[in-house]
Amino acid sequence: MIHLKIIHRILGVLLLIEAGILLLCSFFPVFYHEDDLFGFIMTSAITACCGITFMLIGKSTRHKEDSMTRRDGYIVVAISWVIFSIFGSMPYFVSGYIPSFTDAYFETMSGFTTTGATIMTDIEVMPHGLLFWRSLTQWIGGLGIVFFTVAVLPIFGVGEVQLFAAEATGPTHGKLHPRISVSGRWILTVYLLITVCCAVALRLCGMGIFDSVNHALCTAATGGFSTKNASIAFFQSHSIEYVITFFMFLSGVNYGLLFFVAFRGKIRKLAEDTEFKWYLGIVLAFTLAVGISLFIATPYDAAASFRNALFHVVAIVTTTGFTTTDYTLWPPFIWMLLGLCMYLGASAGSTSGGMKSIRIAILFKSMRNEFNRILHPNAVLPVRISGKVIPQSTKQSVLTFSVFFLALVFLGWFFYMAIGIDLADAYGLSLSCLSNIGLTIGDHGCNIPWNDMPSIGKWFSTLLMLVGRLEVFSVLLLLTPSFWKHR
Repeated sequence: MIHLKIIHRILGVLLLIEAGILLLCSFFPVFYHEDDLFGFIMTSAITACCGITFMLIGKSTRHKEDSMTRRDGYIVVAISWVIFSIFGSMPYFVSGYIPSFTDAYFETMSGFTTTGATIMTDIEVMPHGLLFWRSLTQWIGGLGIVFFTVAVLPIFGVGEVQLFAAEATGPTHGKLHPRISVSGRWILTVYLLITVCCAVALRLCGMGIFDSVNHALCTAATGGFSTKNASIAFFQSHSIEYVITFFMFLSGVNYGLLFFVAFRGKIRKLAEDTEFKWYLGIVLAFTLAVGISLFIATPYDAAASFRNALFHVVAIVTTTGFTTTDYTLWPPFIWMLLGLCMYLGASAGSTSGGMKSIRIAILFKSMRNEFNRILHPNAVLPVRISGKVIPQSTKQSVLTFSVFFLALVFLGWFFYMAIGIDLADAYGLSLSCLSNIGLTIGDHGCNIPWNDMPSIGKWFSTLLMLVGRLEVFSVLLLLTPSFWKHR
């Protein structure tokens, strides 16, 4: 049975939170004397009214209606991203800076899913309020709208486990604390700390206060929105590049692991964590391969080759999507290496997208075991992650996810070609949206003209972004008839 009242109540609270955040953004047009104030005030009022209406619809007089099932959790998570994006697109639309609702929704969904794809052709003409809201959508979406709510509000009570199960990324969901809400607050503390430290470091490197805050929000969220058309290349600063590289990498680490290291001093956990070792190994291996290729095939010297390789490998593996140069001018072999990075992703329990390093580790260990099983048919060959044996159900889940992920990449590839996009760009677009990167491979690469895409392509792209952000199952599950059967 689906509990509509508690679903309405949760969505109402989420909308009230969004209304409050939108109202806070109205400070910028007042401070900078810009013309987007009406857009924020109007949107905040409409969002608040809808939130109150949802809460009144969800008002319950019976305790039984307050119980929340796992099915309800999946519905809330999927619908909340869509509703948040609908109302979040209104400041762009009402203020007139993005006159098409399709484009405004695309920009907002790209923000909340931390994809970083943009339809804006000239970002620097946007008012400060809209630029900050644009960055804030990525920061909110970084750890998940619902996860933030679970961490902050006790209203969900028994429902918090169901929401966490639907929202959390990766094949395993570890707990820092027996109460999910406490774990959420601890992780949010780490998230805030990374954001603040990143903003301070960027300011010390010479970036302006407004730009520092915006880029810190998007770096911690591994989102990739920038306040400049040229992204990080605008600043022409090696120190800024290295700071952003460090914090992108840090944001790709499991936040539970970061909590133990930062607040409990358990540095040894890094060396004991299988996923972290795979994540670090992937970054180092691809940085070395891309760096050597750049040194051989381009005019870059050794230092420039390493710096560009490290920045773009970390930006793509963590699915952040910042750029410091037009990598489409590099040899196609390097595109292939970066394209492989797009599949991988960083750690589960981080803000990144992609398949996640832990799944890659489980897949490779399972493949190795299958070869050994051929030679030793009776051998017991468990897959161990961080010293623990992975159950068969988890291995099956990882395999199923991988098949679905690849199938969706190909489905998107065919769809984009069907609407007139060439083969290479269609493949890059599909992988970019599903992995929540924003950057693509192909003839356009980081300069893909999203605004020129037909409307049907933009709506399909937002669906791929949502499926990728919620790790495939949370969305596809809603499309199965058995999910809606009463039992």
